[in-house]
Amino acid sequence: MIDALRKVLKRLHYPIEVMLVCVRWYAAYPLSLRHIEEMMAERGVTVDHATVHRWAVKMLPILAVMFRLRKRPVGTSWRMDETYIKVGAEWKYLYRAVDKVGRAYPEFCVRGIA
Repeated sequence: MIDALRKVLKRLHYPIEVMLVCVRWYAAYPLSLRHIEEMMAERGVTVDHATVHRWAVKMLPILAVMFRLRKRPVGTSWRMDETYIKVGAEWKYLYRAVDKVGRAYPEFCVRGIA
Protein backbone atom coordinates (compact mmCIF):
# COMPACT_ATOMS: atom_id res chain seq x y z
CA MET A 1 0.00 0.00 0.00
CA ILE A 2 2.93 2.33 0.64
CA ASP A 3 3.89 1.82 -3.01
CA ALA A 4 0.47 3.10 -4.07
CA LEU A 5 0.96 6.23 -1.95
CA ARG A 6 4.47 6.73 -3.37
CA LYS A 7 3.07 6.44 -6.89
CA VAL A 8 0.47 9.13 -6.16
CA LEU A 9 3.02 11.47 -4.54
CA LYS A 10 5.68 10.90 -7.20
CA ARG A 11 4.95 13.96 -9.34
CA LEU A 12 3.66 16.30 -6.65
CA HIS A 13 6.05 19.17 -5.91
CA TYR A 14 5.05 20.28 -2.41
CA PRO A 15 6.53 18.81 0.77
CA ILE A 16 4.58 15.80 1.99
CA GLU A 17 3.91 17.46 5.36
CA VAL A 18 2.13 20.39 3.67
CA MET A 19 0.01 18.09 1.53
CA LEU A 20 -0.97 15.84 4.42
CA VAL A 21 -1.90 18.79 6.65
CA CYS A 22 -4.12 20.26 3.94
CA VAL A 23 -5.80 16.93 3.18
CA ARG A 24 -6.29 16.22 6.88
CA TRP A 25 -7.91 19.60 7.49
CA TYR A 26 -10.14 19.10 4.45
CA ALA A 27 -11.25 15.62 5.55
CA ALA A 28 -11.51 16.17 9.31
CA TYR A 29 -13.09 19.60 9.61
CA PRO A 30 -15.95 21.41 7.84
CA LEU A 31 -13.61 23.79 6.02
CA SER A 32 -13.87 24.93 2.44
CA LEU A 33 -10.91 24.63 0.13
CA ARG A 34 -10.57 28.42 0.10
CA HIS A 35 -10.42 28.44 3.91
CA ILE A 36 -7.57 25.94 3.77
CA GLU A 37 -5.84 28.10 1.17
CA GLU A 38 -6.11 31.11 3.52
CA MET A 39 -4.91 29.12 6.54
CA MET A 40 -1.86 27.90 4.65
CA ALA A 41 -1.14 31.47 3.47
CA GLU A 42 -1.14 32.57 7.12
CA ARG A 43 1.57 29.95 7.70
CA GLY A 44 3.63 31.23 4.78
CA VAL A 45 2.75 28.48 2.28
CA THR A 46 1.25 29.59 -1.02
CA VAL A 47 -1.11 26.92 -2.31
CA ASP A 48 -4.18 27.19 -4.53
CA HIS A 49 -7.52 25.75 -3.45
CA ALA A 50 -7.75 23.69 -6.65
CA THR A 51 -4.38 22.12 -5.83
CA VAL A 52 -5.65 21.12 -2.37
CA HIS A 53 -8.69 19.55 -4.04
CA ARG A 54 -6.47 17.53 -6.41
CA TRP A 55 -4.41 16.33 -3.44
CA ALA A 56 -7.56 15.27 -1.61
CA VAL A 57 -8.92 13.40 -4.62
CA LYS A 58 -5.62 11.55 -5.09
CA MET A 59 -4.68 10.89 -1.46
CA LEU A 60 -7.90 10.27 0.47
CA PRO A 61 -8.82 6.91 -1.11
CA ILE A 62 -5.34 5.53 -0.48
CA LEU A 63 -5.18 6.93 3.06
CA ALA A 64 -8.63 5.48 3.82
CA VAL A 65 -7.46 2.00 2.82
CA MET A 66 -4.25 2.36 4.84
CA PHE A 67 -6.13 3.54 7.95
CA ARG A 68 -8.71 0.77 7.59
CA LEU A 69 -5.91 -1.83 7.55
CA ARG A 70 -4.39 -0.40 10.76
CA LYS A 71 -7.70 -0.08 12.60
CA ARG A 72 -7.99 -2.26 15.68
CA PRO A 73 -10.79 -4.81 15.66
CA VAL A 74 -13.74 -4.01 17.87
CA GLY A 75 -15.43 -6.76 19.80
CA THR A 76 -19.15 -7.32 19.72
CA SER A 77 -19.62 -7.55 23.49
CA TRP A 78 -19.54 -4.28 25.45
CA ARG A 79 -20.66 -3.22 28.88
CA MET A 80 -20.60 0.00 30.84
CA ASP A 81 -18.54 0.40 34.02
CA GLU A 82 -19.95 3.21 36.10
CA THR A 83 -19.71 4.45 39.65
CA TYR A 84 -20.10 7.55 41.80
CA ILE A 85 -17.31 8.91 43.97
CA LYS A 86 -17.09 11.90 46.26
CA VAL A 87 -14.25 14.29 45.41
CA GLY A 88 -13.95 16.96 48.08
CA ALA A 89 -17.55 17.96 48.72
CA GLU A 90 -18.78 17.16 45.20
CA TRP A 91 -20.10 13.85 43.81
CA LYS A 92 -18.59 12.76 40.49
CA TYR A 93 -19.95 10.20 38.04
CA LEU A 94 -17.25 7.95 36.52
CA TYR A 95 -18.01 5.82 33.47
CA ARG A 96 -16.25 3.91 30.70
CA ALA A 97 -17.01 1.38 27.99
CA VAL A 98 -15.38 -2.03 28.55
CA ASP A 99 -15.10 -4.93 26.11
CA LYS A 100 -15.43 -8.59 27.13
CA VAL A 101 -11.73 -8.95 28.06
CA GLY A 102 -11.78 -5.85 30.27
CA ARG A 103 -10.05 -3.28 28.02
CA ALA A 104 -11.47 0.20 28.50
CA TYR A 105 -12.06 2.56 25.55
CA PRO A 106 -11.56 5.38 26.54
CA GLU A 107 -10.26 5.52 30.09
CA PHE A 108 -12.60 6.66 32.83
CA CYS A 109 -14.57 9.75 31.95
CA VAL A 110 -15.56 12.10 34.74
CA ARG A 111 -18.72 14.16 34.93
CA GLY A 112 -19.85 16.32 37.81
CA ILE A 113 -23.17 15.63 39.48
CA ALA A 114 -25.31 18.62 40.27
